[in-house]
Amino acid sequence: MKILLVGSGGREHALAWKLRQSPQCEQLFIAPGNAGTAQCGTNVPISELDVPALVKFARENGIALVVVGGEEPLAAGLVDEVRKAKLMAFGPTKEAAQIESDKAFSKQLMREASIPTAEARTFTDFTAARNYVLSRQGALVVKAAGLAKGKGAVVCEEPYQAVKPLEQMMVEKVFGAAGETVLVEDRLTGPEASVLSLCDGKNIYVLEPAQDHKPIGDGDTGPNTGGMGCYCPVPVITDAVLSQVEREIIVPAVDALRRRVGRFEGVLYTGLMLTASGPRVIEFNARFGDPEAQPVLMRLKGDLVEAMVAVCEHRLDEVTLGWDPRPAVCVVMASGGYPDKYAKGLPITGVDQADAMADVKVFIAGAQQEGDKLVTAGGRVLGVTALGDTIAAAKARAYEAVAKISWPGCYYRHDIADKAIAAATR
Repeated sequence: MKILLVGSGGREHALAWKLRQSPQCEQLFIAPGNAGTAQCGTNVPISELDVPALVKFARENGIALVVVGGEEPLAAGLVDEVRKAKLMAFGPTKEAAQIESDKAFSKQLMREASIPTAEARTFTDFTAARNYVLSRQGALVVKAAGLAKGKGAVVCEEPYQAVKPLEQMMVEKVFGAAGETVLVEDRLTGPEASVLSLCDGKNIYVLEPAQDHKPIGDGDTGPNTGGMGCYCPVPVITDAVLSQVEREIIVPAVDALRRRVGRFEGVLYTGLMLTASGPRVIEFNARFGDPEAQPVLMRLKGDLVEAMVAVCEHRLDEVTLGWDPRPAVCVVMASGGYPDKYAKGLPITGVDQADAMADVKVFIAGAQQEGDKLVTAGGRVLGVTALGDTIAAAKARAYEAVAKISWPGCYYRHDIADKAIAAATR
């Protein structure tokens, strides 16, 4: 079949790489894609938010399956329009995607379904929000309710520190309309983990858990980013914990969505904090994570196209996927200055040498081809992903590959997977 993948990041390169391995994938198009996806199929110069153009392309080119990679086209209703055109689309509808695109909606859904999560208040008025945080004691988290590319959550150790991010979001509009409504949550503490599940509206297939590293700096210091690295699996997520998460969080969430907005079809991303009182939801997303997709798909054995079609046809219970027993570690290489201002167009060297290493795959995110040169085009540029017999071996292999790659000002964390290595040696 012919497949159209929508998106342009490292997640989309990982998806394109995996989709192309399927014997069912006759031809793969990626809109708009990047230098990495061009290695897997044909890039199409259509914005991921140009819904009419994407639907037109799909209809005119005999596309059998549209795979929506990112949250913005989901929130824009791309899946709805593709289905109106009588084509198959992998991903939730606009209404179901509110579980990510509207954190106020998501929090209310969790309350109604008795899903364990942090206590929170929602505000649309800055003065009311400021007065509330100044009346509180203890650490808080300020979150933009809308989509903010992974940067809309600010952890505040003291309540007074929450005033500035509230002002930035609600008054200065640093995230535009995404920050017009904010959530102020009690801060949860404990190890974090991400559990991705395929859902067809009635059946759930839980994938191997992963752990992202959001802060920019080693030791989880500095501002939050879209993700600086990831590993899979997660030692602190035991089979018992995973069963508890499925039973107490994922199943109730899918059921609650069905009651509120209809079937959730696609990938439900559950961001967790493993507190002393048990797993608590930090956030839900409506798609594969980035960079979680990279190590998860690196380990996935089986036909991803078959699984996606089964989701679309509501027969996920017929699918069985296998896993490479070896752990995977992904190290994100970013441009200097990210997540704030950074330069673009800088030449990157060493990618081919790193990509040629055994058990290594360099997933391209913010980079484009200019002639015979690969140049930076975003904040998070590459996701260097490696397999190893142990989590420590996978980390060592990933950083060995990272050492082969450079460009002026490139930056990466040096401690990706250290928490897992420590947990594995206890």
